[in-house]
Amino acid sequence: MGGKSATKAAYFDKLKALLDEYRTVFIVGVDNVSSQQMHEIRIALRGQAVVLMGKNTMVRRALKGFITENPEFERLMPFVKGNVGFIFTNGDMKDVKEKILANRVAAPARAGAIAPDDVWVPGGNTGMEPGKTSFFQALGVPTKIARGTIEIVSDLKLIEAGNKVGASEAALLNLLNISPFTYGMSIVQVYDQGQTFGADVLDIDDEQLLKAFSQAIATITAVSLATNIPTLPSVIHSLINTYKKALAVAVETEISWPEIEALKDRIANPEAYASAAPVAAAAPSGGDAPAAAAPAEEEEASDDDMGFGLFD
Repeated sequence: MGGKSATKAAYFDKLKALLDEYRTVFIVGVDNVSSQQMHEIRIALRGQAVVLMGKNTMVRRALKGFITENPEFERLMPFVKGNVGFIFTNGDMKDVKEKILANRVAAPARAGAIAPDDVWVPGGNTGMEPGKTSFFQALGVPTKIARGTIEIVSDLKLIEAGNKVGASEAALLNLLNISPFTYGMSIVQVYDQGQTFGADVLDIDDEQLLKAFSQAIATITAVSLATNIPTLPSVIHSLINTYKKALAVAVETEISWPEIEALKDRIANPEAYASAAPVAAAAPSGGDAPAAAAPAEEEEASDDDMGFGLFD
């Protein structure tokens, strides 16, 4: 008994030390994960994260003892169920997530297992003798005999995701040497500095964040301007709009200041600025300038002709 109590106390101390040292905890599902996979994952995460396994009852008991001192640990409690473990890290969460999910191995279909994905039997020659045709027919797999062997006529969905694998389906897949499933760690939840969220949050990139942030700023600005409630995003727009109003008043009145004189002169003498515009527009066109001048020359020649009478 004393040995068990000492072991539990050591586990509680280790869990508490890890929770205090690391800000992020990945709660991971380890169904169908082999001991070899666990070993490889530990090696991949060495120096970046720490893996801790334990019985759920012991983990929950430990967390209940920590909650009085650290109430935020209570957020972990709902996820301590099933076959789970913990990965502690202070490193880049995206990088750790990729390493956790990268280690997956193919596995044969077992009768009674729940299919995580659809299972397809590909069309083609199986190399099996014709005597096993009835086995395929029992499962509704379309076949034909070609060159003395069984050939599957077309691709067939044998098992739908979420359904149990039957004994006949498992036997057929094993006969065809098809390992349709892959198993590895899954991420149940992520705990980070007192907050919990799904692993899909880590898939959000900087571009998406900036886009969402810009949209939020635009919305706040629009609401602020519509309700005349000043906020930091709307201040610059309010200043610009006010300056535009001041310009409009100055243009319509005798009020003036040095910066507005050019604008008033442009409004008062539009022809002075209009005459310069075509020259500026024509200058970059290069080869088009002589073509533009041609009508003027023709006009001058026509005027000269009109200066003489027919009988001069």
